[in-house]
Amino acid sequence: MIEKRVKESIQTALKKLGIHSIEPKVEYPADLSHGDFSSNVAMVASQEAKVNPKELAEKIVAELGAIEGIEKIEAVSPGFINFYLSRRYFVDVVKSIDDEWGEGQSLKGKKILVEYAQPNLFKPFHVGHLLNTAIGESLSRIAQFAGASVVNISYPSDISLGVAKAVWSILKNKKENELSINTMGEAYADGTKQYEDSKETKEEIDDINVALNSQKEGDVWNVYQKGRELNLNYFKTIAKRLGSEFAGMFFESESGVIGKQIVLDNTPGVFEKSEGAVIFKGEEYGLHTRVFITSKDLPVYESKDIGLLKLKFEKYNPDISIVVTDIEQKQYFEVIKKAATLINKTWGENSLYWQHGRLRFEGGKVSSRYGNVPLAEDLIDQVKSIVSKKQSRGDENVSEHVAIAALKYAFLRSSSGKNVIFDFEKSISVEGDSGPYLQYSYARAKSVLEKAGDVKKAPELTQELAPELIPEFERLLPRFPSVVERAAQEYEPHYVTTYLTELAGAFNSWYGQERIIDAEYEAYKLALTRAFALTMKNGLWLLGIEAPERM
Repeated sequence: MIEKRVKESIQTALKKLGIHSIEPKVEYPADLSHGDFSSNVAMVASQEAKVNPKELAEKIVAELGAIEGIEKIEAVSPGFINFYLSRRYFVDVVKSIDDEWGEGQSLKGKKILVEYAQPNLFKPFHVGHLLNTAIGESLSRIAQFAGASVVNISYPSDISLGVAKAVWSILKNKKENELSINTMGEAYADGTKQYEDSKETKEEIDDINVALNSQKEGDVWNVYQKGRELNLNYFKTIAKRLGSEFAGMFFESESGVIGKQIVLDNTPGVFEKSEGAVIFKGEEYGLHTRVFITSKDLPVYESKDIGLLKLKFEKYNPDISIVVTDIEQKQYFEVIKKAATLINKTWGENSLYWQHGRLRFEGGKVSSRYGNVPLAEDLIDQVKSIVSKKQSRGDENVSEHVAIAALKYAFLRSSSGKNVIFDFEKSISVEGDSGPYLQYSYARAKSVLEKAGDVKKAPELTQELAPELIPEFERLLPRFPSVVERAAQEYEPHYVTTYLTELAGAFNSWYGQERIIDAEYEAYKLALTRAFALTMKNGLWLLGIEAPERM
């Protein structure tokens, strides 16, 4: 990449000036009038050089000499060095953009496991799972684009107290022959309420939980198996609707048995017994203490997560295991990571727990059929209904793609740990900061190319055919591979979202001012339009968003 050439040239210039301890940084200016690249190295190195930053910047520029692809270099107050790419460079970039544009090698040779969309079986797939799935899918695609070998997995909760509550209600209300996603959702809500309201019911449900963990044959186990299969099929269906598929699944029913044994094998040592339970004393490491095996000798989530690590690393042996979780689980996973590291250093050091914020709604609300958490499918359908009313074509597939784009964009525009706000009206707008806006921009470009009869092949583009004035969106195009690389290195999809929004805005401004077909420099303009469309398509794919050619 040209950024690397610029950085290496600055490093050489610094050495000529006797400055050896500074690692220069090259960044993209927010304001394109300040160049295509900029460096503050003179301000960083001025103290060591004992020269004021502006004067040092001028000395560095004098030592730089010619850099291939750079047309102009200038030193400006208070000490920035700005670099301007040549017209020839932009022409070459536009000509080079193809279906693989943006793919890199920064994660080549790495095997990355991405665990996300962890559903609670017998409990409805809610909006938190929707958020988690969107982020996990994008992280996976970005890592793939950066050259990694990626495996997507999910970890459904198929044995838990929540499952026992639903099974109890199904049996109590004689619904075992009427099992469906709806009846199981109702059963979960009913069982949860009854568990809290009645001591007798609580004991019955606790007994069912013990029976499930021991896989005891009988009515409880039969209802459980039927419900488990129904829930898994439902989960796979909704995941596919969101564009996700999983190479493998691990279940709490298997990780719990393994995790419990690992905890016992490391007691005493990593864990210790306390009042009949087995605990990890997190206070000794600046964390908090958690129970891993209850006084009833049952493995809980903590020991199940330890068992999951053994299963994942034995089967896939990843260089990095990414787990997408909620920010409220941050302290929980700090304990898991520490305990795991003490048991097996690789498990802890190679695990990354990516936390997203909480989701809230503006401009509307989603009703919840079971409990107080809105369901994922209800939210998708509600947004889809709004989109359908605004769409003139009446195409259900387009409405589906636009609705999911609206949701995913809203989820992926925030960095890790930040809360997510979904505004119903703003999120479906095709005139601003939204997923549908990106889709509309792509469809607009494809429409131009279709009218020109030049959808697949770029027109011949030479420097002579390109005017000296470089449109803003053309200056943004070369940044795409670097944006993808940064997103991959930092595991932050929001860099892609921000870039695509800026690119789309610049393209639409140019489109509104320029005549493209049957106009001067038509070949150049069509080539630019095609380059934009390919960049947008690849960027949308990274976000897990469909790129419809008509809207």
